[in-house]
Amino acid sequence: MIYMDNAATTAVRSEVLEAMTPYFGEKFGNPSSLYGSATENKKAINEARRVIADTIQAKEGEIFFTSGGTEADNWALRNVAENYADKGKHIITTKIEHHAVLHTCEYLSKKGFEITYVNVDEYGMIKMSELIKAIRSDTILISVMFANNEIGTIQPIGEIGRIAKKAGVLFHTDAVQAYCHVPIDVNEMNIDFLSASGHKIRGPKGVGFLYVREGIKLSPMIFGGAQERKMRAGTENVPGIIGLAKAAQLESAELLQRIAKERRARDYLIERVMCEIPFTRLNGHRVNRLPGNVNFSFQFVDGESLLVMLDMEGICASSGSACTSGQKAPSHVLKAAGLPDEIAYGTLRLTLSEDTTREEIDKTVNVVKKIVTELRNKSEKQKMLDE
Repeated sequence: MIYMDNAATTAVRSEVLEAMTPYFGEKFGNPSSLYGSATENKKAINEARRVIADTIQAKEGEIFFTSGGTEADNWALRNVAENYADKGKHIITTKIEHHAVLHTCEYLSKKGFEITYVNVDEYGMIKMSELIKAIRSDTILISVMFANNEIGTIQPIGEIGRIAKKAGVLFHTDAVQAYCHVPIDVNEMNIDFLSASGHKIRGPKGVGFLYVREGIKLSPMIFGGAQERKMRAGTENVPGIIGLAKAAQLESAELLQRIAKERRARDYLIERVMCEIPFTRLNGHRVNRLPGNVNFSFQFVDGESLLVMLDMEGICASSGSACTSGQKAPSHVLKAAGLPDEIAYGTLRLTLSEDTTREEIDKTVNVVKKIVTELRNKSEKQKMLDE
């Protein structure tokens, strides 16, 4: 198998699994209990919180553990709506956000909040002039994803943060695809809320965190016990939290060399495909994109057929977000970037990791070339028969 879908999920590192394992066995105690073995688990959770805070230059008390990025996105948006509605009911986001943000905005619009969806250009970059123009006296939140999960475009988060701060507006970024893949400093970038997830960084599924800047009003996400400083009730996922912190620690320490390696592999893949397969479009920004993200649209090709045939060849890939797989509608991200439906339907996302080899890339490109040719020939024959 050749795995080219790391944006959907990543393989857990052996060191992460090793760090988690004791908390399934001899260290199984409930962190909220008062006896020694349980309080040791509480200490381990707090140490994990400190490790994660260090990866984004935050304070330990600004990290709240969640079940993943979706919960963190929901919490950030709904919290601001609940606690800052007295200032205003206007929220700004973009048309290419993850559905965890878009669907939360839809929910809030039914509760009386007004949502402005800022456009992006053909490369998926937010139109900054439009963002600035959208800010009003009653704007309470700007939510812009750090890097797009489908086309990999990295937004000018530092610039957006400065604009938000100057306007007195809170700023949230969904950093699920960016965390531990590009450098992040929440203070330099003026980020007030940040969402992240463990399974995108070679950690476990079912765990993530929300960063909340100190001093911001925060309401509980889940009511019940006193866990997460009474902000998220429920017995803590100790193995998951330990695994998340271990993955973050390892991936953050290796960040710069990993970025360089993945960029070389990414650019090699892009060059081969663009040079060898005609009528191909590279989606997303050519330079300001995630190190391991490649997204192509092939004209005259059905993307679903392409994925099925790649799977038969032992290659795991996707057409976009795993959260929307199975949907017949073209990607909302590609539509926002201006792609017509007939081209958007022929989209393939290949996302690499530091373990992706040159041999795997070469085989993948060769197989994609063969399949695209087959599908185009079939499409042309069908067109002739129809005529």
